[in-house]
Amino acid sequence: MLSRTAENLFWMTRYMERAETMARLLEVGYRIALMPSAGAGHQNDWASILSASGGAADFASRYDGETTPATVESFLFFDRENGSSVASCIARARDNARIVRTAVTSEVWDALNGAFQDLKSFERRGPGRTDLMTLCDWTKRQTALLRGAIESTQLQQDGYDFMNLGYYIERADNTARMLDVKYYVLLPVTDRVGGGVDNYQWTTLLRAMSVFRAFHWAYGGDYTPGKIAHFLILNKSCPRSLIHCAEQTNYHLARLSRAYGQRTKPHQTARTMLAELADADVDDIIFAGLHEFLTGHIVRTAALGSEIADTYLFGGR
Repeated sequence: MLSRTAENLFWMTRYMERAETMARLLEVGYRIALMPSAGAGHQNDWASILSASGGAADFASRYDGETTPATVESFLFFDRENGSSVASCIARARDNARIVRTAVTSEVWDALNGAFQDLKSFERRGPGRTDLMTLCDWTKRQTALLRGAIESTQLQQDGYDFMNLGYYIERADNTARMLDVKYYVLLPVTDRVGGGVDNYQWTTLLRAMSVFRAFHWAYGGDYTPGKIAHFLILNKSCPRSLIHCAEQTNYHLARLSRAYGQRTKPHQTARTMLAELADADVDDIIFAGLHEFLTGHIVRTAALGSEIADTYLFGGR
């Protein structure tokens, strides 16, 4: 496969996964804002969402620091100048698919193009004219529709592997960011830990990531921070856990190595990351600092993505 084609397929799925994450972050902010907070807590909750999105500095420079539900919704969903907004990500995903239209099935193209046409309808109405939860649920449905189209219609060849690498590299980054929002930013005051607000925030995180029921099946509804951290980091059966993403990344890189007849630097990096997660203990992670662990994982995931780009793709983004 040409490196340019591989790059477009890789970024097509990365952008759609990122769009879903922005929607999930907005959902977390919306649900947590429903809980009473002390002092400026309400505004801090939305500032935390911006920090997790990686766009806090850009937001501050263009929105004069007015961190309100309306401005955050506009920035993370509608703002085309924000390269990570839902609108930007869906448009970019469609553009990548359009460039390599003959490399994707009609079902995959229809899923992306349909999402883009719906998006234009939301944009014509403008921010604040559609319920925020409606926008979040719509985004999650569109990404699920694309994923289903890929799994059920694409040939499972190297293009399929690049699509999945895009998904799992992005998902690993996003899971770490969402978990970091809850643990590090939303709870700066220790006397809130273990209270009703704390428990509500943890379960809100699970619901926003669509793993609330799955967690209940796995842990019997014991919603402790340690078990939730274990579930989202080290539980292989959780499709959004860091270790599951690492396993799937290794799987698809191994398929590429067999297809192309060689192992390269990304394979070793991915294997090392998986081995570190497999040997990790959640109590040790929390004791050493969950925020520090998650930040390190985000950095390593970004480095792995760059190695994949340097090895297989036409160039980075």
